[in-house]
Amino acid sequence: MTQAIPKLVTFEDFAAWRPEGGRYELHDGVIVEMAQPVGDHEDIVGFLVEKIAIEYVRNGLPYIIPKTALVKPIKSESGYSPDVLLLNRPNLINEPLWKKESTVSLAASIPLVVEVVSTNWDDDYYTKQGKYEGIGIPEYWVVDYLGLGAKKFTGNPKQPTISIYQLIDSEYQVTQFRGNANIVSPTFPELNLTAEQIFQAGGLLM
Repeated sequence: MTQAIPKLVTFEDFAAWRPEGGRYELHDGVIVEMAQPVGDHEDIVGFLVEKIAIEYVRNGLPYIIPKTALVKPIKSESGYSPDVLLLNRPNLINEPLWKKESTVSLAASIPLVVEVVSTNWDDDYYTKQGKYEGIGIPEYWVVDYLGLGAKKFTGNPKQPTISIYQLIDSEYQVTQFRGNANIVSPTFPELNLTAEQIFQAGGLLM
C-alpha cells in the first residue's frame, strides 16, 4: 500500500497563493489552514492589542501591530501568522519581503510576539517557540487561557497560564504567570497587568 506524500511548496509560492479570506500558515513547506478562532480567543487578542498599543504610544515607541503580517524564519519554508505581532517600524526598510508580502524575518523588526493557545497548543509551545528563538525574537508570550498545554507548561493540575519567554544568550528562558501575578514584560517593564485580567478578557472568571 502506497501513501500519498503531501506536495511541499516554497514560501514564495505560498505568499503568492495566500487568499484574502481565511487564515493560513506554512509549516516547513506544508500549507496549514488555521481554524476560525472562538470568541474568547478573539476577546483576549483584542484586549492584549489594546494594552500593548497603549504602552508603546505612551512611551513614544515607533511600533505598529499589523493585522495579517507573516513571520518567516530565514532559510526556512515556513511562515507564521501570530495572534499579536509587534513590529519596529524603522527596521522594516531592511526587510526584503515587507513591501510586497508584508513578511518579516529579522529580530530587529520584531520586539514581541504573542500566541493565544487554541487546540493546536503544541505548535505554540514547541514549533513556534523554537522558530522564534532561532530568529532571535527578544520576547514571546504563550497565553494558554484554558490550560490546554502539557503539565510542565500549565501545572499539575492544569490551569490557565501565561508563559513569557525572554531571549538570554541566544536561548529562551521562561517565566510563568497565573492568577493575580503581575505580568513581567522585558519589552514593556511598566505594563500594569495581571494574568487574571487577561484571562477575564476572554470571559474566564478565576
